[in-house]
Amino acid sequence: MKEFDNGVKRPAATRRTICKALAFAPFAAPFLSLSPGSVLAQAKYPSRPVRFILPFGAGGVADATSRLAAEKLGDKLGQRFVVENQPGAGGINAVRSVITASPDGYTLGLVTNGTAISVTLVKAFPVDPVTEFDFISALGLFDLVFAVNAESKYRTLQDVIDAARKTPGKLNVGTINIGSTQNLGAELFKFAAGVDVQIVPFRGSPEIVVSLLRNDVDVMVDFYAAMRGQVQDGKIRALAVSSPQRSSILPDIPTVKEAGGIDYEVTSWNGMFAPRGTPREIIDVLNTAVREVVAVPEIKRQFADVGIEATASSPEELKKRLSDDIAKWAKVIERANIPKQ
Repeated sequence: MKEFDNGVKRPAATRRTICKALAFAPFAAPFLSLSPGSVLAQAKYPSRPVRFILPFGAGGVADATSRLAAEKLGDKLGQRFVVENQPGAGGINAVRSVITASPDGYTLGLVTNGTAISVTLVKAFPVDPVTEFDFISALGLFDLVFAVNAESKYRTLQDVIDAARKTPGKLNVGTINIGSTQNLGAELFKFAAGVDVQIVPFRGSPEIVVSLLRNDVDVMVDFYAAMRGQVQDGKIRALAVSSPQRSSILPDIPTVKEAGGIDYEVTSWNGMFAPRGTPREIIDVLNTAVREVVAVPEIKRQFADVGIEATASSPEELKKRLSDDIAKWAKVIERANIPKQ
């Protein structure tokens, strides 16, 4: 090593220090080149509790199944997955909490078919989830069910369609609030079947069930969990499911396409996402854990009891499902002239 650098003679101690640093440099370079995310991913994940934020309040099927999944993920990965309910504002509160968190895998969120609707329906939706979320996996799929009072004269969905075409504007179809998946599913049915029916929004599913049993509405469109007890008791008759293929949960019930001969498909779903920039290694750990959890027979049974088919996916498949549904529901909202909230 030269003693002079730009004409400055360095002390012997400094020269020795520089030599040691240069000698170490080839070994240090690979570590210095690692991104923060890669260094993080090399540590054991998770090493502390994980927040799992839901865009709705406690109670209800989605909350219960999300908590069940969170509990089993905690068992699988050795850390608690702490569920936090942040309802309101079309899911904005929950989304904002996740996307503003550190992308380290310790704050996750639930993305749903409702998220796809909110992108169009909510004026102040703060983000494009397709580009701002790092997707992990689907958790479950569930269908809408078209049902009538067990004593109704309508024995099939085709009977309902024929009656609606014969007497436009006379049939009433009960759903929950405007802009819900159930409500938009009924709107899409109107377009697909070419019928004029009155869609009556209710505050909640129990009110629709009561109204159907009183014959105040002719048909209800809701998730199976909302009518499960009455279907099993023989008080309500399921006519069709909205999925593209028959449901494994209601295998004897035809699809809308089978029962009514129309091009119609609605599949609701939920899944997990993380803030953008979360290391892929962490996404992969979570994806693997979700796949293992939803494959457990007891989990499948508990999900099926409330009408949900426990189902995992790749991150890319979940992203595509959300993107496709955003486009789908935007068209329905526009055609139905539903004002933004």
